Amino acid sequence: MALTSYEAKDLFQWLTAKENFLVLDVRNEKDFGRFQVESPYPFNIINVSYYDFMEIEEESVARVPKGCVVRIICAQEGSAKYVGEILVKHGFEDVRYLTGGIKTWGNLLVPKLVREENGYSLYQFIRPGKASCSYGLSSGNEMMLFDPSRNIEFYLDFAKSKNCKIIKTFETHLQADYISGSRIIAEQTGAEFWGNDGDFKNTKAGHIPLIDGDKHTFSDSDTEVAVMFTPGHTPGSTSFIVNDTFMISGDMVFIQSLGRPDLGGKAVEWAVLLYESMLKIKELDKDLLVLPGHYMDWNEATEDLLFCMDLGHVIERNKDVYAISSEDDFIKYIQNNMRKQPDEYALIRLANGNLEQFDPEKEEELDLGKNECAATAYAEAQKEAAA
Repeated sequence: MALTSYEAKDLFQWLTAKENFLVLDVRNEKDFGRFQVESPYPFNIINVSYYDFMEIEEESVARVPKGCVVRIICAQEGSAKYVGEILVKHGFEDVRYLTGGIKTWGNLLVPKLVREENGYSLYQFIRPGKASCSYGLSSGNEMMLFDPSRNIEFYLDFAKSKNCKIIKTFETHLQADYISGSRIIAEQTGAEFWGNDGDFKNTKAGHIPLIDGDKHTFSDSDTEVAVMFTPGHTPGSTSFIVNDTFMISGDMVFIQSLGRPDLGGKAVEWAVLLYESMLKIKELDKDLLVLPGHYMDWNEATEDLLFCMDLGHVIERNKDVYAISSEDDFIKYIQNNMRKQPDEYALIRLANGNLEQFDPEKEEELDLGKNECAATAYAEAQKEAAA
């Protein structure tokens, strides 16, 4: 059988359909360990370096179970194609390589309808390679976006498929873990780009300042988006309440934990802000449905593979954090669980502020890899494991 290719969206479909195949990642061990394909369900994956196939072909082929369906991944595409040709030569019948390499998995966006009623449609765009979510809200022929990624064409094509014009794009904060698409989308479509001055005032992003408590609406519907400042993860962190029903929480409220306040190098100062915002969140309607900016793993998803949970259950799930009743204890919790942020985060912030721009290849490099934005009990867990 001839070697053929597949796309990242095909891989996600196969994984969520629980099809029986082997993912063969032929990148080096370091890159594989840093970032690899993850799925809502268990699947078979092995890492055998492309260089091993070059230097010890027979031994490398022997590590791939005979007769299995193989889907190969590499950094860019060529290495996967090379290994695929070797496997076909050795009698493997169903072998495909990922077009464009691992970066296409990293940039993949999966649209999921959250709700459609009363003249509006709310979508969650899941980015499996980043464990992040962006959002689209449409009414009539207009659409608003929240925290779009740099995969600009996806959002433009999606809006077009819904016969919508993008009228506004919002940022919940100045992102550090991925390169945002709001500025470019605004430039290409004429949409308004809204951001909080707490993060964007000293940038060249070209934002319109958000105002706490303001409400944003569409031309021909009662659907409204209320602005709620929730500083802490960053000074300008903002949440958006859609029709008093949904909370697009950015990196403030996660299904697992809260957004970490130490990424700006001011852990104590920002922890104070985060604590105040946490108290504010606890006073909200517990039936509000939280739509987070990130997730830790697929265990947080619903049966429909949506990342959405009512605030009451979110608070209960994270009661060890939400039960902290003093500012000092909260600061101690943050300090006990601090961990080094990825080096590329500083450069990503510069890119998102339009203070420095990088060529597309560098942007791909910066943008690849899972987020590390939650204030988890990581450090404490590491101490317990070492004890």
